[in-house]
Amino acid sequence: MKKWLGVTLATLTLAFSWAMALPGAYQSPAVAAGSVAGPRLEIKQFRFSQPALTIPVGATVTWVNQDDDAHTVTADDGGFTSAGLDRGELFAHEFTAPGTYAYHCALHPKMTATIVVK
Repeated sequence: MKKWLGVTLATLTLAFSWAMALPGAYQSPAVAAGSVAGPRLEIKQFRFSQPALTIPVGATVTWVNQDDDAHTVTADDGGFTSAGLDRGELFAHEFTAPGTYAYHCALHPKMTATIVVK
C-alpha cells in the first residue's frame, strides 16, 4: 500500500509540475475567480471586444472567452500566449514595460487587437 501511495503521489507531483510549465495552463485562483484588477476584455463573436486598448505600465489585462469555440490570446512577437480557452475560461497578462503589443488568436488569425502600454 505504501509503495502504491508513493507512486501515485510522485505521478501527481510530476503531472502538476508539467502543467505549471505550460504557458497559460495554470491560472491563479484570483484569475479563475475573475477577481484580477484591471481591464477585462471579452472574446465574443470571433472578435476581441476592444480592437485597441491603452493601459498604464503594470496593469494586468484579463481576457474571457464568451464564444462556444476555443480561442487563444497570442502576442505577435511571442511575448505571451494563452492555452486554448474554452467558453468561460480566462487568461491574464501583466504588462510591465511601455510599448505597443499586437496580439491575435492563434486558432483564428484574422482575430487581431492591440494593447498600448504607457
